[in-house]
Amino acid sequence: MKRIPEEELQAVEEVVQQHPEGMTARQIAEALDPAPPRRTLQYRLKSLVDDKRLLMESSGRWARYRVPRNADVSVQFVSGLPRVSIQVEALPPLSESGQEIREHVRKPTLSREPAGYDREFLDSYRPNETFYLSPEERTQLWQIGKPGTVEQPAGTYARQILNRLLIDLSWNSSRLEGNTYSLLDTQRLIEAGEEAEGKDALETQMILNHKEAIGFLVDGAADIGFDRYTVRNLHAALADNLLPDPEAPGRLRHRSVAIGGSVFHPLDAPQLVEECFDLILARGSAIEDPFEQAFFAMVHLPYLQPFDDVNKRVSRLAANIPLIRANLSPLSFEEVPRDLYTEAILGVYELQRTELLRDVFLWAYRRSAARYAAVRQSLGEPDPFRMRHRTALREVVAEIVRGKMDKRQAAAHVAEAARGRIDEPERERFREIAERELVSLHEGNFARYRIAPAEFEAWQAIWRQ
Repeated sequence: MKRIPEEELQAVEEVVQQHPEGMTARQIAEALDPAPPRRTLQYRLKSLVDDKRLLMESSGRWARYRVPRNADVSVQFVSGLPRVSIQVEALPPLSESGQEIREHVRKPTLSREPAGYDREFLDSYRPNETFYLSPEERTQLWQIGKPGTVEQPAGTYARQILNRLLIDLSWNSSRLEGNTYSLLDTQRLIEAGEEAEGKDALETQMILNHKEAIGFLVDGAADIGFDRYTVRNLHAALADNLLPDPEAPGRLRHRSVAIGGSVFHPLDAPQLVEECFDLILARGSAIEDPFEQAFFAMVHLPYLQPFDDVNKRVSRLAANIPLIRANLSPLSFEEVPRDLYTEAILGVYELQRTELLRDVFLWAYRRSAARYAAVRQSLGEPDPFRMRHRTALREVVAEIVRGKMDKRQAAAHVAEAARGRIDEPERERFREIAERELVSLHEGNFARYRIAPAEFEAWQAIWRQ
């Protein structure tokens, strides 16, 4: 049989990698340019499946193809450019200690010893003296997490990949809570405001809340940190319209909570919850290594349960605070198995042991770093002028859309904004870029300006006249 050129196989593989939930042969053909004949594509898919580079689920017209879910990803930088490699793993590799924890929390709850909140677990942690991650692990994370760019303001890297990050992190973090939106459903909701049919309103709200919370972290990269302002507002964004008490979002809990499927009983006394919450923030903010700081948040925020609900979601996004600030690759929990993550959190709750969660964290970060290195590589180097005036550009475009301005009014508004906000030598270029942004605005990209779908539709009706 004639050998299939490797570049043709890679083209198929790269398309499927963009859709973790899997694709049909027809969807793959539509994504390829040019679309190959049906029989040709079948040969390529069969070769990839035979080589275990793709997995096929079901058969016939229902067949779907996807990359192995638990592929281990690493990044190497050659001459400053990221190169991604993927090595298949049956599951995230677990340490001996991690496996021991997993076996324990899989036992029936009746055979597990009840556990309360152990204050000593937090008190014994000394920032920059105590470490959950080894020196070797932190060094490896630095090597794969740094995008290889010159020093830039906090949040620069996250802004470069924001459109992709909004979708990935919103979907994966929601998925870990049992949300049934698919990745494509999530993309349509975030980019076009289109709700998926047949989904619960709570699921839609959860994803929209993630989008808002991620935007809060990225837009405020220079101001966020392990402090009350950031963490409470992060909870407020994630819990918006999801809790029975409308005052609960952003407020420390005043009542008891129970953990389903666990023998762990969190703290009850509100004054102790508040005291430990402040201590977590103080210890976390003193940690110098961003990866240790991120993992500390993933351990101690869920363990305390400082809010009525939504605590694990807060911890996953809070883990990104030091990564965003340091311009490191964010953590999107790409393809982390839900059951394994739950077992890792139970290990913290019931045993105050972090090894299984550490195994998940290290594996997940390698995947995330590889993904965003590839995304950034495809985007090329950002325009320094646009980076410098990003806030002003975003404000001007949003003002025009929300003001329902036509083309003549928009041109006048851009000129006025340039005179009032931009130094004279750069005003003309600012005007050109702002007008180009308006012309290129469409339903697939307006979300980056924090414009609501209804606002965009109302403006479009006027703009097209």
